[in-house]
Amino acid sequence: MKEKVVLAYSGGLDTTAIIPWLKENFDYEVICCCVDCGQGEELDGLEERAKLSGASKLYIEDIVDDFCDNYIVPCVQAHAVYENKYLLGTSMARPAIAKKLVEIARKEGASAICHGATGKGNDQIRFELGIKALAPDLKIIAPWRMTDVWTMNSREDEIEYCKQHGINLPFDASHSYSRDRNLWHISHEGLELEDPSLEPNYDNLLVLGVTPEKAPNEGEYVTMAFEKGVPKSINGEDMKVSDIIRKLNELGGKHGIGICDIVENRVVGMKSRGVYETPGGTILYEAHQQLEELVLDRATYEMKEEMGNKLSQIVYEGKWFTPLREAVQAFVESTQEYVTGEVKFKLYKGNIIKAGTTSPYSLYSESLASFTTGELYDHHDADGFINLFGLPLKVRAMKMQEVEKVQK
Repeated sequence: MKEKVVLAYSGGLDTTAIIPWLKENFDYEVICCCVDCGQGEELDGLEERAKLSGASKLYIEDIVDDFCDNYIVPCVQAHAVYENKYLLGTSMARPAIAKKLVEIARKEGASAICHGATGKGNDQIRFELGIKALAPDLKIIAPWRMTDVWTMNSREDEIEYCKQHGINLPFDASHSYSRDRNLWHISHEGLELEDPSLEPNYDNLLVLGVTPEKAPNEGEYVTMAFEKGVPKSINGEDMKVSDIIRKLNELGGKHGIGICDIVENRVVGMKSRGVYETPGGTILYEAHQQLEELVLDRATYEMKEEMGNKLSQIVYEGKWFTPLREAVQAFVESTQEYVTGEVKFKLYKGNIIKAGTTSPYSLYSESLASFTTGELYDHHDADGFINLFGLPLKVRAMKMQEVEKVQK
């Protein structure tokens, strides 16, 4: 009886070519698993293609709600942003996919999992750290790192290899952007983006929306409600998180929101340039933060900012299934107890403009913040506060004066 391998299958040229390659070089029974994180039409025709290529079985696993509720929401609550720009669209999805691959491998009694990530990127790390954490006994096959066996170096090579194995596929050798898409975002790499001195060709590149220049000339008001840091409704309509993201993607794309051109530092050490479209995610992050400004005290807000940065690094590096991620997430969740309320904003040509925030747990006091003296604040109290708060500065200045006198 042949050993089984579960292949993380996207239906693209790379993972399609891997199917006959696995059978030819390892004599595996290949079971394809496509994990649906909201790729949309990219899943069309996968079953026929996988079977045509020699797979014995194809699983298409819908984990959209799991992805949204258990991976996206914790990152939104933490305001986890990698290098101040990247909203972790691919990074958050990889551990969710790895978990499902392990589940299918266990179900099928497979001895190995294979992925098509290259040896230069972050995804190989994210997939493999997830698999190692959940199933340390499973073998991991990464063809692009096995250069003694995997001899294909281009799309032309892969297409020719498939033809030699009787597989005629609807792919051509023309080069295009390298993209990764899920419900949260779409990433673009390649072509002119490989030269940081060149402006992206947005007319050819954008998929989820338009540039701010092409957005409507009229702004659009949106109201969102949150409960304990979790988004619950848009414009008064209750929705599950995945539907909220879909609606925000539509609104954000329409108004040119969430286009990010970044040169980021990959885990493997190199810099890479890409463009991310995260229209709904950008709105969701901003709306959540607007509410937190109102309800979190200063010290908690400062510490939470540090924890958000730490979580972004943890997720980016593929360390989701670790005690550290659990601990950081536990801290963040504790801060969300009173992040409940309503946020209103206007979308206009790439901008998210505040239009009013309310919460029953607001720490904002109009009587304290206004220029009119209220009962809780006596202006004279500031004298003593400033004297104590500025004491270290004053003592240092006095000592410096003494030193200067001695030197003279």
